[in-house]
Amino acid sequence: MAGMPAQAAAPEASTLQTGVADPLGSMPRIDAPIALMVDVGSGRVLFSRDPHRRFVPASITKIMTSYVAFDLISKGKLRLDQRIPIRRETFRKWRNVGSTMFLPAEAQPTVAELIEGIVTVSANDACVVLAEGATGSVSAFTALMNGAAAGLGMRDSHFNTPNGWMDEGQTYVTAADLATLSGALMTRFPDLYRRFYGHSEMTWGGITQPNHNPLYGHVEGADGVKTGFTNEAGYGFVGSAERKGRRLVMVLGGYDRPIDRTNQSRAFIEWGFAAWDAKPLFAKGANVGVAAVQGGGERTVSLVAPRDLTITMPRGVATKYTLSVRYKGPLKAPIAKGETVASLLVRVPGEPVHVLPLVAGADVERGGVFSRLRDGTMGLVGL
Repeated sequence: MAGMPAQAAAPEASTLQTGVADPLGSMPRIDAPIALMVDVGSGRVLFSRDPHRRFVPASITKIMTSYVAFDLISKGKLRLDQRIPIRRETFRKWRNVGSTMFLPAEAQPTVAELIEGIVTVSANDACVVLAEGATGSVSAFTALMNGAAAGLGMRDSHFNTPNGWMDEGQTYVTAADLATLSGALMTRFPDLYRRFYGHSEMTWGGITQPNHNPLYGHVEGADGVKTGFTNEAGYGFVGSAERKGRRLVMVLGGYDRPIDRTNQSRAFIEWGFAAWDAKPLFAKGANVGVAAVQGGGERTVSLVAPRDLTITMPRGVATKYTLSVRYKGPLKAPIAKGETVASLLVRVPGEPVHVLPLVAGADVERGGVFSRLRDGTMGLVGL
């Protein structure tokens, strides 16, 4: 591993102040057996209860369904205006089953309409129609879901269905994995996220249905993410809100009553904003450092913050911290601009190391013979 100190852009740290109340002292009552809150910008866990316990997600599964759809769209493998016909057997199996868009047998909805139905009204029929239209079969689509989960490091999750319908526990997740997924959904596909998430209702085919997200209309900055319920799973929720560039994601699982999920989720996220402060480290696009490159047209590449990077501390607290950049190096060309190639390590006394992503600031093409000779010569003399 190659390490180097962060460059001059690093902000100054302050000394620890005393007499500040513990933020957990103002923590609202949370009865959910599974609970997690994460500040996306810093990666800091603000509250955690059994975050690695596997549970059945029900319709929360649809976060991954939208993630895979966004990924296919970003790669040009799926178009928003692409129309998808409904297979007869799909119509018969999913007509009026659970939450639905009420897709008629002859409908040919666009990909955009299907995603809107999935995200806003939790349409089970739309999930299957999208899966089959995008990849040819549900099994092929769920293979992409599981591949995406593996790529994100979601080690304790598995998807057997695109809509989260009861499948005897073959689909399962953890709160920690859902927080990872939700953060990736927002940061990797920000334009698509803003387009499809955050809508309080949807009208399609002359039918208007509400979004059951308990934060909408009650919590400032709320724009996601997904509720879920089956008798098997109970009432769960992944929620998110953003205020002044600071985003919180919370995961709550296993409520017995929807009213408890509603009231406690609102209080929980308000606590997250009130009891904690984000302290800026680097703005999105800031040059944090450089990394050595082997076999490329250039010998180095700049390391850039892919989003605003912060640390999160209890409100009123300032503390010392150190920053360093780490990567497995030298990096091997070719390297694509925007590719995650390094990490910013933030060390705060008494806390686990916070690891934030850094991306390549430019493309580095594979070098020719001269570049290899140059690297070899420079390596011999220790440069």
